[in-house]
Amino acid sequence: MNEIDIASARIRLPVAGGKFAEYRLSQPRHFPTRSVLPFNRIAYAAAHVVSDPLAAMNPWQDCAIDWAATIDYRCRLWQLGLGVAEAMDTAQRGMGMDWPTSLELIRRSIDAAQDFPGALLASGAGTDQLPPADARSLDDVIRAYEEQLAAIEKLGGRIVLMASRALARIATSPDDYHRVYERILSQVSQPVIIHWLGEMFDPALAGYWGFADHGQAMNVCLDICNRHAAKVDGVKVSLLDKDKEIAMRRRLASGVRMYTGDDFNYAQLIAGDEAGYSDALLGIFDAIAPAAAAALTALAAGERGAFDEILAPTVALSRHIFTAPTRFYKTGVVFMAYLNGRQSHFTMVGAEQGARSLLHLSELFRLADQAGLLCDPDLACSRMRAVLAVHGVI
Repeated sequence: MNEIDIASARIRLPVAGGKFAEYRLSQPRHFPTRSVLPFNRIAYAAAHVVSDPLAAMNPWQDCAIDWAATIDYRCRLWQLGLGVAEAMDTAQRGMGMDWPTSLELIRRSIDAAQDFPGALLASGAGTDQLPPADARSLDDVIRAYEEQLAAIEKLGGRIVLMASRALARIATSPDDYHRVYERILSQVSQPVIIHWLGEMFDPALAGYWGFADHGQAMNVCLDICNRHAAKVDGVKVSLLDKDKEIAMRRRLASGVRMYTGDDFNYAQLIAGDEAGYSDALLGIFDAIAPAAAAALTALAAGERGAFDEILAPTVALSRHIFTAPTRFYKTGVVFMAYLNGRQSHFTMVGAEQGARSLLHLSELFRLADQAGLLCDPDLACSRMRAVLAVHGVI
């Protein structure tokens, strides 16, 4: 493909100290739009939802989804060969999107996946219809999990067993986690992915598995996963600590996968070492989907150098998107989709487009360009200027 003429692709962006500096965009990289080789890693992108900016609603209290744009985005991920992890935190699950809307999203995604033979789709089951303050017993938590499991499995969906804020609030010991997870795992019809979402992503989950110390918590999670290995496809760990993930990976029972949720160190963890590797279930794969698919294709072809070369510049972008407060990373994911024309607006469920500063978004723009991920520089500049104008600085 010919290079794009980017002579006009330059923009004045804010920098520290209340100043501006001109930035000239580089050539975008051209990645395949469809998978050309099966991957040798399982790779899910936790996909965002596209809000409906024209809905008559209170944006801080209500949730309106543009269903066509949301499902189109998932189809694009499947075309790239990536799986879709549905209705999880990247989709603002429990952070603006409620359980009834999540179930409708899951239903629509399951229907859409039928057009992509072999498409990977796993859907989040949690307890978010139960406000943590309303949980009075472990049985309340179990019933909430059971309701969601039954609804998703009735649709034919596979399960990502999400962490429960209600359980984190009322559990008094690791035994409480054993009781809840053993009860749920005894009922599932096919193996699930257990999600350990760290407190950096959701402060309400601090102390999950009964311990504030991650090493002690890991022992509990491992015990549950390994005891019930026949019912556990894998565990997704989102702690942003590669050494903890590797240590846990090496202790998993045979056949239980490690799905990295480490948006800081994913390239190294997916590549692996002499003792093994991590599969992937990542929010950043939404934002860098073409590069992720190209890198995984290279890895499957035995081209480790190309894998590293493609992903290396995406890591700085990912670390910026997931910078503390990490829970606001969704803003960066949606901003990337907006800059690349994957959706027509920069409006989010819960009005979370305002969760990051203009300086943060400007640096994201630079890092995305440096990773070759702004597919149309002129469009990206135009949309960045629109955001600057909304902030009254252009």
